Amino acid sequence: MASSLHINSLPILPLLLLSSFLLLLTPSLSDIPPSTPVTPGAACNSTTDPAFCKSVLPPKGSQNLYTYSRFSLVKSLNNARGFLNAVNKYLSRRSALSTSAVKALEDCQLLAELNIDYLVSASSTVNSTTSTTLLDPQTDKLQTLLSALLTNQQTCVDGLQAAASAWSVKNGLSVPLSNANKLYSVSLSLFNRAWVKKKPKKSRNVSVLPKDVPVPPNARKLLRRGRRLLQSSDAVMVSDIVVVSQDGTGNFTNITDAVNSAPNNTDGSGGYYLILVSAGVYQEYVLIPKYKKYLMMIGDGINQTVVTGDHNNVDGWTTFNSATFAVVGQGFVAMNMTFQNTAGPAKHQAVAVRNGADLSAFYSCSFEGYQDTLYTHSMRQFYKNCDVYGTVDYIFGNAAVVFQECNIYSRLPMRGQSNTITAQGRTDPGQNTGTSIQDCNVAAAPDLAADGGSTRTYLGRPWKEYSRTVVMQSNVDGLVHATGWMPWNGEFALSTLYYAEFNNSGSGSDTGGRVSWPGYHVISNSSDALNYTVTNFVLGDNWLPLTGVPYSSGLL
Repeated sequence: MASSLHINSLPILPLLLLSSFLLLLTPSLSDIPPSTPVTPGAACNSTTDPAFCKSVLPPKGSQNLYTYSRFSLVKSLNNARGFLNAVNKYLSRRSALSTSAVKALEDCQLLAELNIDYLVSASSTVNSTTSTTLLDPQTDKLQTLLSALLTNQQTCVDGLQAAASAWSVKNGLSVPLSNANKLYSVSLSLFNRAWVKKKPKKSRNVSVLPKDVPVPPNARKLLRRGRRLLQSSDAVMVSDIVVVSQDGTGNFTNITDAVNSAPNNTDGSGGYYLILVSAGVYQEYVLIPKYKKYLMMIGDGINQTVVTGDHNNVDGWTTFNSATFAVVGQGFVAMNMTFQNTAGPAKHQAVAVRNGADLSAFYSCSFEGYQDTLYTHSMRQFYKNCDVYGTVDYIFGNAAVVFQECNIYSRLPMRGQSNTITAQGRTDPGQNTGTSIQDCNVAAAPDLAADGGSTRTYLGRPWKEYSRTVVMQSNVDGLVHATGWMPWNGEFALSTLYYAEFNNSGSGSDTGGRVSWPGYHVISNSSDALNYTVTNFVLGDNWLPLTGVPYSSGLL
C-alpha cells in the first residue's frame, strides 16, 4: 500500500540539502539591481538594525534602493537638526551645569553642526543626479561624509560619558543619541548598497614632485626649506602668501591671526592660502575651522617651528578639545612643523593634533605627546615622512588614513602601563575608515630604549567594535611584543575587528606568535593589501597631486 509523503518523514540530511538548494534559488538583496523595487523589509535586511530600519522607511509599497537611500538621508537630516536643538537647549542653561558637562556639550554642538553640513551635502548630491550612478570621487566623498556622521555622534557620546558630572545631560540625550546612531547607520548601509560599486584594485607607483609656488620677495628665505621638500615645478597653485614671525618682521606674530586672515569657504580652484611660519615656539591653541578651507602651512622645519600646549583630560578638557592644533577645514596641508602636547603621561589623554579635515595632508612634521598624541578623528587623511611620539593609543580615531615613510616612536609610559600604538575607532561595518601604516619605521624613542625593555608595546588595540588597522611593508622593531596586538576589554571586538600585517620586516615582525583572534589576519595576497594603499583606501590619486606632497600610490 502506497503511503503519502510528508516532509517531516524525510531524513535530516536530504532535508538540509533541499533547504540549501531552495536558498540558492532565492536571490539575495546583493543579487538584485538597486534600481529594482523591493519591499522595505528586503531593503532593511542589508542594514545593521533591520527592525529599526523598517520603522523608518515608508511602510507601504515597494521602492528601489536609490529612493530608500534618499528618503533615509532626509530623515537623518531632520534628526540631526533636532539633536542640535536639544543640545542648544542644554547649553542655554549652562549656568546650571558643571564645567565638564558644558565642555562636552560644546563638542556635541560643533559635531552636530558638522553633521548637518555633511547631510545637506550628501542629500544635495544624490538628489541632483538624474542617473543611478555617481562618479567614483563623488561616491567616495559621500561615503566619507556618512561615515563621519557616526564618528561625530560617537565622539559626542564618548565626551558625555567621560564627564562624570554630566549624568543628567547624558540621560536627557540618551534616546536622541541612540536614535541618531541607528538612523545614521541605516543611511550609510542603504547608501552603500545603492550607490557604492566595487572598485577595481589599482596598482600604481607614483611620486609627485611639484614645482615652486610664486613667492613674494619678503618670503623667499623662509620658503627655502619648503622648496627643498617640494622640488621645482609650478604644480602647486597659491592664491596668497602671508608670513608669521614672532619678531614682527612678518604679517602676523601668531598663527591664529594668520588663519583668521584667510578667506572663507574657498573651493581650492584658485590655489592654497599659504601661511609661512618662521622658526619659534608658538604657545597657542590653533583651530582651522570648517570655513577656512585649502590652507597650506609651511614651517622652518621639525623642532624649528613648534606649536605647543598642555591641555589634557585630568585638568578638565575633553579628549576632543584637548588638542594643541585642531583642523576641520577641508584641504589643509602642513609641512616642516612640530606639534606638541607637553602635559606628560600622568595627565592621561592629551592631544597634540586633532584632524577631522577631509583631503588633508601632513608632510615632514612631528607629533609629540604621550597618551592620545595624534587624533585622526575623521574623513580622508595622509601623512608622509612624519614622526609620531607617544605611549598609550597615540595614533587613534576613525579617519580613513594612510601613514607612509613615517617614524612611529613609542616613549616610556607611566610605571605599569603598556604602550599601544593604535586605537582605531570604527563603529560600523559600512564605514570606509581605518588606519593603514605603510613603509614606516616602528621603533623605540630614546627614553624607552634606555629603559631596558621592561615596557610591553603593541601595534594596537580595538577601541571600537569594528576597529580596522593594517601594518604593511614596514620595519617593526623588536620592542613590539610577540603577540603583536592587545585586547581592549576581554573578548570585546575580537571577532569583528580587522587587524592585518603584510610583508613587514625587522625583529618584531615575526607573525608566528601573533594573536589568534578571528579578526586578525596575515595578508598573503598582494591584491588584498592593495585595498589599503593610497590609491584605493583614500582615493589619493584624485587629490594628493594638488597638495604637492610626494607619495607612492600603490604597493612598494
